[in-house]
Amino acid sequence: MCFDEYAGRIALTMIPGIGPVISKKLVLHCGSAEAVFREKKKLLETIPGIGKITARLIADRDCRKKAEEELARIEKSGIRMLYFTESGYPSRLRHCYDSPPLLYYKGPADLNAKRIVSIIGTRNITDYGTQLCEKLVADLRQYNVIIVSGLAYGVDICAHRASLEQGISTVGVLAHGLDEIYPRVHAGTAKKMISQGGLLTDFPCGTNPDRENFPQRNRIVAGLSDAVIVVESGEKGGSMITAEFAMNYNRDVFAFPGRIGDAASAGCHKLIKKHKAALIDSADDVAYAMGWEKPDAASQTVQASIPLFSGEEEKVVATMRGMGNVHIDEICLMAELSPGKTAAILLNLEFAGVVKSLPGKMFRLN
Repeated sequence: MCFDEYAGRIALTMIPGIGPVISKKLVLHCGSAEAVFREKKKLLETIPGIGKITARLIADRDCRKKAEEELARIEKSGIRMLYFTESGYPSRLRHCYDSPPLLYYKGPADLNAKRIVSIIGTRNITDYGTQLCEKLVADLRQYNVIIVSGLAYGVDICAHRASLEQGISTVGVLAHGLDEIYPRVHAGTAKKMISQGGLLTDFPCGTNPDRENFPQRNRIVAGLSDAVIVVESGEKGGSMITAEFAMNYNRDVFAFPGRIGDAASAGCHKLIKKHKAALIDSADDVAYAMGWEKPDAASQTVQASIPLFSGEEEKVVATMRGMGNVHIDEICLMAELSPGKTAAILLNLEFAGVVKSLPGKMFRLN
C-alpha cells in the first residue's frame, strides 16, 4: 500500500510527543501531512516545538506502517476521516485551540448543522434526572437541533435514546476506536445512532476505553456544540470537566437545579452558584438565551408533506397551488392524468392531510 496523504494524517496522530497543537503546526508549516514525512530531518528540527527527538520519531517508518494498516481498516469499515484543513471537519471544533486534527466518523448527521446541543451529566442518573432529560429532548425537537453526548451510562444514554424516540439526530462521542462500543450494553443504541446521527472519535481502531481517554473525549463533546446542558452531576466527574472545557471554549453552559443537599445535583448547583452555568428549567430557557426562534409551523407542515409525494402526486399538488377550490375534471386536464388516476392520487393526498374533499367533486389544498 502506498503511503499517501491520508496515511500521513493518521501517522501524525500516532507519533509519541506530538499532540494536536504541534500536529497542526507541522501540517501548516509543511503544506500537508504527507509533506511532513517527506521533509528533511534537519529542517524539521528547526520548527518551533519539534526538536531532534521528535524529528527522529517522524522519520521512523514504524508509525507509517501502522497508519497504512489503520487506513485499510477504516476504509473496509466505512469510517470517514474528517481533517481540520477540510470543509467536512466540524467548524465549531476547528476554532478550539487544542481540537484534534483528525476525527473518525460514522453516520449521516451534519456536524456543521445550524444548532448543536450537548447534553451531559452523571452516570448515576435519578428518576428526577431521567424525567428532566427526556422532557428536555422532547421539547428541543421543535428547534431542529442535533444532540451530542458521550454514550456513557446515565444522562448520556438517556439523551441518546430519547433523541432516537423523538426522531432527533444524535451523535455519540467515544473515548475509544469505532471498531468497538463501550459500554457493550449500549451497542444496540449505537447501531441505531449510525443511521440517525452518528458516532465520532479521535482514537484509531483498537484503542481501548482507558480512563485517560475520557477527558480527551469530553473536550470534543464541549467543542462540537453551541451549548452544553448539565442535567444532573456530582461535584466531581466527567460532566464537570466537560462544563469546564465548554467555558474555556466560550460555549454557553446551562444547568438544571435539583433539591438542596441532593448529591446528584451538587455539581449543577456549584456551576450555577459560581456563575459558570445559567439556571434553566426548560428547553425554552435554552432557546431564549441562545436567541433561537421556533420554526414556522406552516413551513414545517409543508416540509413534512413533501417526502410523501410521488412524481404524479407532486404534479397534482403543483396544479392546485393558488387555485382555491378546483373540480376534479379541471385537475385531470391540467395535470394530464386519467380520471381514475387523478381520483386515486387525490384520495391518497386526502389521507395524508394535504387536500380536502368538497361537495360536487371539488378539492382544495389544506
